[in-house]
Amino acid sequence: MRLILSLSALAAATLAAATPAFAAPGTAQASAQVLGVVLQPLTLTKTSDLDFGTVIGSAASGTVTINADTGARSTVGGVIGVPTYPGNRGVFQGAGTVAQPVALTLSAPALMTSTANPADTLVVTGLSLDQGGSLLRTIDATSAFTVGVGGVFAIAANQPNGLYTATFNLTANYQ
Repeated sequence: MRLILSLSALAAATLAAATPAFAAPGTAQASAQVLGVVLQPLTLTKTSDLDFGTVIGSAASGTVTINADTGARSTVGGVIGVPTYPGNRGVFQGAGTVAQPVALTLSAPALMTSTANPADTLVVTGLSLDQGGSLLRTIDATSAFTVGVGGVFAIAANQPNGLYTATFNLTANYQ
């Protein structure tokens, strides 16, 4: 009899283990925030043109450089700067949301063209930004940032006289 009871108990335990358990009804819930940042529109305005000033050419070629940080002009080779019209760096004023980073892109022209004779050109060998050429600025506590632009152009030997011009673009984008 003892053997029969043990087998019955074993069968009942096996049947109980094989019967699925029913979960208590319920729900699960989690929360998350909805986020979004609204920035003030970014503006960029030219306040002064990049001006290489007035120089005197010669039978020897040379270059004229405007420093992007200081606006100071220097000449090398057969070029003499006229001191009463030294030129200056280009300056742009920007505005936007305080503490936001802004990426700058500078597009330089390859040539400056004479307004008197479009066949006469000067080679723009490079443009540069102030602050060591930094392409990233952070908008200050006054919601503003300033960018200085300098550059270098080459004057050929016996370069025809005249006013030479070109256009360059500075683009600012939030990062």
